Amino acid sequence: MMPDRTHDVNEGPHGAHHIAPDVHGRNFYAIDRQFQDLVSLYMEPGLRAAMTPHFDRLGALAGGRLDDLAMTADKHPPVLNARDRFGRDEDWIDYHPAYREMEKIAFEDYGMHAMSHRAGVLGMKEPAHPLVKYGITYLFVQGEFGLMCPVSVSDTSNFIIKRYGSDALKKLLLDRLLSQDPATMLKGTQFMTEKAGGSDVGALETEAERIGVGPDGVERWKLYGQKWFCSHADADVAVLLARPRGAAPGTQGLGLFAMPRRLEDGSRNSYRIVRLKDKLGTRSMASGEIVLDGAIAYAVGDVGRGFKQMMEQVNLSRLSHGVRAASMMRRCLNEALAAARGRRAFGRATSEYPLLRRQLMKIMLPTEQALSMYAFSADTMGKADKGDKDAANLLRILTPVYKFRACRDNIPVASAALEVKGGLGYIEEWVTARLVRDAQIGTLWEGTSNINALDVVQRAVGKSGGHKTLGAALKAKYEPSGALPGQYKGLLGATLDRVERFAEAVASDPKHEKRSRLAAGALYHATTAALLAWEGATLGAQGGDARRLLLSRLVIEHRLAPQDPLSLSESPWEQEAMDLLLDDAPVPLAQAVALVG
Repeated sequence: MMPDRTHDVNEGPHGAHHIAPDVHGRNFYAIDRQFQDLVSLYMEPGLRAAMTPHFDRLGALAGGRLDDLAMTADKHPPVLNARDRFGRDEDWIDYHPAYREMEKIAFEDYGMHAMSHRAGVLGMKEPAHPLVKYGITYLFVQGEFGLMCPVSVSDTSNFIIKRYGSDALKKLLLDRLLSQDPATMLKGTQFMTEKAGGSDVGALETEAERIGVGPDGVERWKLYGQKWFCSHADADVAVLLARPRGAAPGTQGLGLFAMPRRLEDGSRNSYRIVRLKDKLGTRSMASGEIVLDGAIAYAVGDVGRGFKQMMEQVNLSRLSHGVRAASMMRRCLNEALAAARGRRAFGRATSEYPLLRRQLMKIMLPTEQALSMYAFSADTMGKADKGDKDAANLLRILTPVYKFRACRDNIPVASAALEVKGGLGYIEEWVTARLVRDAQIGTLWEGTSNINALDVVQRAVGKSGGHKTLGAALKAKYEPSGALPGQYKGLLGATLDRVERFAEAVASDPKHEKRSRLAAGALYHATTAALLAWEGATLGAQGGDARRLLLSRLVIEHRLAPQDPLSLSESPWEQEAMDLLLDDAPVPLAQAVALVG
């Protein structure tokens, strides 16, 4: 008879104690001291005090219930039903209850789609400051990434209709688009991509035929064509571009429209979801193909300026993508640290081995860069929203720079976190496999890396001189600091000047177009080096953690300085800095200053 070993199955030989933990069950706000520190630097104290309970509650949800729901929804993707039992083309999509519960958290409980457009969400007396809105995004996405697409396209669609819709159109739609009541709420989306054109928006083939203005004052059109990649495919209202018949070719001839899923009498509009995409990632959320067969749509603003109106929302969507990348990288870093500290090999924790410590630093550095960009960009957007023209010009270069680099960094960071987890990281029972899959989409949505890099170099730098606006804003931030050593300020200034000259040279000569990605990346690294320095010095001078100053120097040395890949020489300061950064204890300002020189 075999002995009963059930009592020691978890602690004895072959026990579960050998398996490194993950961070599921932790409060993602409470464990994120870097996010808390930046909120304390950038957010007005009264607002921060009001938002802290909401951040804390969402952090607990993201690490607990939301994380569970996300895992379940990812394994049970939406299903399209093309017809009802009578053979009618009443297409609808079935979602797993886990997805519906996540929708409730995002739309009903936190009003993420509405908070920047009206007062009242989370008890705020005015629309949410971007630091709040994107802070909520940052915490939410650490639990669930896929649903942020419907949230974001609802948010940006609301922005477009609120800004450009006629009074009659806003009366018809806006209150319901901004509602948190599931009985009345309308969710939004945007259908842009066609087979003929993704990034080449002017090649779109969908046509619009004017019907006229109805008794309610709303101008109606009929749409004919196909949309090829439609995320949040069954949204209640889709904002989309189409070409009025007889209009000019290219982007100049495109009009902007809002297409309801159901008409005012409750009947289905004349378009069909013909297929759902079988995607690598964001599997919880429905992306499909749409056929428009005389679908009724409402004109949004001037139909002769549709493309320009549509582009007004690009700062919102690009900043959202950057923040989502920052969020996913934070989850990757937390998972990698938990695995490295909790896994023993050859007699000690794997986090003690030099090679793995270097790998952890390669995860940490881009994570913290992206967090700094969240805070600075959101703060800048808040100023621009209040009419600050300099801030608006600054935001014009910040958002494509952020979206370009952070979304690219997210991919190797996710892969590295999976590797730290080992073989279990490849298993879909753990979050790392999903993080790797979901990371890929960031370089595609709202423009590929090439499109964003060209936007940075050819438009923001070449046409608007945004690189000079950016450099001046960064110097105005760190130069007055009494906590930063003068020699290090000089290094930051010289680095910014060198990057500005390079970006300008690339923008000024078409033969250098192939270096546009390099220029956009250099602007990102120079920006984050300056921000990290100011943040670390300021926090340290307040008696807090100055570690971000160490990260600033690492950015300069490993992202912007020439490196001999075969050199065995090593700066003595770097090993000490690495040991401090991989320890949870705060770094005193004096120690950080001594190391950066």
